Amino acid sequence: MRTHVRILELMSLWQGALQKLQVFLVETKSQFITSKGLPLLIACKDLVAATRDRKLNTFIQVSVVHPAEHILTRYSSTEIVEGTRDPLFLTGVTFPPEYPIYEETKIKLTVYDVKDKSQDTVRIASLQIGEIDNLMSWVFFPRTSDGGKTVGTIEVNLVKMGELEDGETDHITTDTQDQKCALVRECTATEGISGKDNLPSLNAVLKNPICKLYRFPTSDNKWMRIREQMAETTLSFHVPKELINLHIKEDMRRNQELKDLGELAPHWDNMRRSVIAHCDQMLSMYQDTLAELGKHTGSSFKSSCSKGEKTLEFIPINLHLQRMHVHSPRLKDALYDVITVGAPAAHFQGFKNGGLRKLLSKFEAERRNTGYQCIYYSPENTAKAKEVLSNINHLQPLISSHADLLLNSASQHSPDSLKNSLKMLSEKTELFVHAFKDQLVRSALLALYTARPGCVLKKPAVPRNTAEEGDDLQHQDHPSQIKRQDSIPHHSEYDEEEWDRVWANVGKSLNCVIAMVDRLLEKDNISHIKEGENDPSAADCSHPTQLYPLVITLKDCMGEVVTRAKQSMAFVLLQELACGLPQCLMLTLRRDIVFSQALAGLVCGFIIKLHTGLHDQGFLQQLHTVGLLVQYEGLLSTYSEEAGMLEDMAVGISDLQKVMFKVIEAKSEDFLPIITGRREHYIIEVQLPAKMFELLPQEIKEGKLLRMYPVLFNVGINEQQTLAERFGDTTLQENINQENLELLKEYYKLFTEKMPPDCLPHFQEQNDLKGLLENLHQNIQAKKRKNVEIMWLAATICRKLNGVRFTCCKSAKDRTSMSVTLEQCSILRDEHQLHKDFFIRALDCMRSRQTQGALNESDDPETGCLTDNKPTSRHFYPVALLLVSSHLLVVWLILSLALLLAKYQ
Repeated sequence: MRTHVRILELMSLWQGALQKLQVFLVETKSQFITSKGLPLLIACKDLVAATRDRKLNTFIQVSVVHPAEHILTRYSSTEIVEGTRDPLFLTGVTFPPEYPIYEETKIKLTVYDVKDKSQDTVRIASLQIGEIDNLMSWVFFPRTSDGGKTVGTIEVNLVKMGELEDGETDHITTDTQDQKCALVRECTATEGISGKDNLPSLNAVLKNPICKLYRFPTSDNKWMRIREQMAETTLSFHVPKELINLHIKEDMRRNQELKDLGELAPHWDNMRRSVIAHCDQMLSMYQDTLAELGKHTGSSFKSSCSKGEKTLEFIPINLHLQRMHVHSPRLKDALYDVITVGAPAAHFQGFKNGGLRKLLSKFEAERRNTGYQCIYYSPENTAKAKEVLSNINHLQPLISSHADLLLNSASQHSPDSLKNSLKMLSEKTELFVHAFKDQLVRSALLALYTARPGCVLKKPAVPRNTAEEGDDLQHQDHPSQIKRQDSIPHHSEYDEEEWDRVWANVGKSLNCVIAMVDRLLEKDNISHIKEGENDPSAADCSHPTQLYPLVITLKDCMGEVVTRAKQSMAFVLLQELACGLPQCLMLTLRRDIVFSQALAGLVCGFIIKLHTGLHDQGFLQQLHTVGLLVQYEGLLSTYSEEAGMLEDMAVGISDLQKVMFKVIEAKSEDFLPIITGRREHYIIEVQLPAKMFELLPQEIKEGKLLRMYPVLFNVGINEQQTLAERFGDTTLQENINQENLELLKEYYKLFTEKMPPDCLPHFQEQNDLKGLLENLHQNIQAKKRKNVEIMWLAATICRKLNGVRFTCCKSAKDRTSMSVTLEQCSILRDEHQLHKDFFIRALDCMRSRQTQGALNESDDPETGCLTDNKPTSRHFYPVALLLVSSHLLVVWLILSLALLLAKYQ
């Protein structure tokens, strides 16, 4: 705990000035990103130390006394400036628009000298202040409490956010150049980046923004301005709730489809009853979770201390936007966004048996050996069955709707409308018929037939279900995988060609409708050519009369196909569920939890990136032509529980490939995204105001689906990774990095094939990307311990390809913040000519906790709840001591193992 010697204590009742300040705050209250805030910058001159030869290490603490409470509340602090009597504090103080400041409010400024960090003694000296000169600048001339000599000058300035301070760095005094922290100031409202009309839609997803401003010298003796912003997002809860609601609807449809299978033999019927009972229990759990989330009030993000709560397991941990806006005197303004979030993982379920990557592999191996009790269908086939069911549910109502529109157009005697209706009906019906041209549907119908009571085949056969099934419909020599009821009397034989006739009737019915419409249109053309009196009313009556029976036939044929196909695909899903109860449902739940956390971050990142790139035509072209690269930087170790987290995270990020985005024009003031789809395919509709929507390319405005390309690169960096590298296994990390390197190369290849060379910014060339990819490949192959170069290369490639950046660790706090600040300072050095002598100072300034307001050193900055701020390891021996002796290391490992065993008992 730091020990401070308070050398100056300033208190004043700011009456007239505060009254004017309050008016300014009210005027800016309604502004969000563009609000300029009210930063007060503080500086001291000629401070007097306790001893003449001592150099002061000072910072200023700001406290507030509200008139109704009469309690001193710590509000904010500046950074520590070391070794000078003239500290220049540009860690400013800002009161947010909603903060209650009145004429009677007392604001106390206390200047501390950080004298001794190890002892607990504190010496205090109180001083009186002078007067306030004017609104824009207050100058305090403090004297000792007995009215003696002046001990220095305190200057407080009101600075307008966004003003660019010109001048050379040599304008700084010598003492100021020796200060540890470079020029910083903080505010609680952010300023717009581009000044465009994108605030309402961003306001819907961003919340509680916090801003810090820095000023650092460049290598050419100029100042550059850095605005660092952090914001919560309402999507942390909105996306999971929308997703859970979709899961509930999907599971209810599945349960109903299982019930609609009809009469089954006793073996299969008992299996169905068991599956439905387990599914109903899981459905009830989803409904309870959604109800609990609906009751949630308070913070718009989940803190790390809540990651083990069951009711919040679908919510991402600490999802925030981290934005750095750089304004350089000679370079173009630049914007760098990083989304920080805790690793998507099922913390409540735990990692005793590993994560999803291991659990799914183990489950699939066990399911192959289920024997005669059920039929094994490969994951590809079960996914295809779900796709067929989804197509049925989507296309059947569309075809019925277009058929009704066709009859309506015929009754109105409108040739153009009739042609358009017929075109839409034909397209949807062809898609409908094509959906059933699959061997899986045929084989599933055969399997379902064998499961009916009293049905046996003349030639014993069970459907082929391996991934090697061919397209030849004549091959029916399937291996026997099912125990049939041979004792049941033979009632009928299954006609394998019946299904072909049923779904072919749909196409034939459509052809009849098309032929009739052509005849009606031809008849109308002839009637228009002929001269003389015509009776259009007769044509109006004949059109729907002639079309109606054909349309009814089409609907009937389609209904018969739907009934058979639904039952056959539901039977496939029954096998999937029955082969692994209850593990199958528990794995589905775990995967839903992890995917929900990952999707919330992805939606946030996409919306932010879309708003940032609205005026970048190259990016918009890349978005609809190639897709969006989404790069995740993982900092998890491959030791103990974090290995399970990494397995969960790898599967969750990979599942994001089944997500596609669509940009639509908002029809109301609600700009929150809309989620539709099912577990194998989701569409996220992002709403934009009309003015912003008009800026998009025609392809995006017409509803083209935008693909995502997520990649994950992980490098463990903590002490647990040291243990994994020396005594454990890092194969998981190596495999993940290698797999995602191949995905990144595929995206780059697609990018170079579809995009023109000049689509990237002028300073980014194709050769740079090729070299970076090769360098990344070499670093991954090198298998170097804690090779953070992988992280830097992957992040650089992502930025050059206009991608979205994510940084993740266990809770998105310590490791994440260290990584983000290091990346930001590295960008300032490499891209914006940060002075080499100020790199460490800039890094210290960005990482300083001294400017975190009323938080004590034992406070958790992301929750406000009390923590110990100790390393994650709770073992009794520090790692540094263990390096002294190998014997101590052995003892420490034994004690660690004992603690882990005790934890899981």
